[in-house]
Amino acid sequence: MTRYPLTWLYVPGDRPHVVAKALVAGADVVVIDLEDAVAPDRKEYARTATAELLAQPRPVPVHVRVNALDGPWAAADLTALAGLPGLSGLRLPKVTSPDQVRQAAVTTPVPLYALLESALGIEHAYAIATAHPALRGISLGEADLRADLGVRAEAGLDWPRSRVVVAARAAGLAPPPQSVHPDIRDLDGLAASCAHGRALGFLGRAAIHPRQLPVIERAYLPTPAEIEHAETITKAAASDQGAQALPDGRFIDAAVVAMAQRTLSLTYRT
Repeated sequence: MTRYPLTWLYVPGDRPHVVAKALVAGADVVVIDLEDAVAPDRKEYARTATAELLAQPRPVPVHVRVNALDGPWAAADLTALAGLPGLSGLRLPKVTSPDQVRQAAVTTPVPLYALLESALGIEHAYAIATAHPALRGISLGEADLRADLGVRAEAGLDWPRSRVVVAARAAGLAPPPQSVHPDIRDLDGLAASCAHGRALGFLGRAAIHPRQLPVIERAYLPTPAEIEHAETITKAAASDQGAQALPDGRFIDAAVVAMAQRTLSLTYRT
């Protein structure tokens, strides 16, 4: 079964001691940020420190969010990071076209992940998701997207959220993780937001503090009732692969079985 990552912990690239702590914080993926979390006069230091850190393999997958591809720092980021043994993926911010993904893929051999953070990026979501075989996922950057759209209420983001979920799945990519919840003290709000994201089809979430990780994981792991239901379905399907009704009247077919298998793949993650 596929082991899906549920937690993606962002950490500033110009703070190596914080990165070291993040590597043992329990996240499925650590994302070293060279973009928004780093001031312009710290970009070069962050890039150098990150390259030094990733010169050796790390105990968890490490991705790096490079600077915007149309800005002055991205080319140096991609060159410095290419081929490093500790690098598992690159996150490309503010992607608006498939050509940006293709250009990045020429520069580096690692898996790529595109962040859609504008109305134009959302409009091109499927084209971006299918731009190159090196692209392994797409997701939203909601802070920039809110600003671009002028959205003030959560409901205003539900359409672009669903658009990204649909584009990812149509392209054969993993379900996207949710964007960060910016208030690190609001764990109840984080849990409620994760429940809403899960209902929309997201899988897992980016975090900006280790205290958010267990909340995200609990929200996205199946409940005992969901596990029991999934096991009942897969057992029934193993004995009869056609469409059928369970003794309690629930109907199952291939789509229901696939959903049950996905539930169990999240249950048995270790």
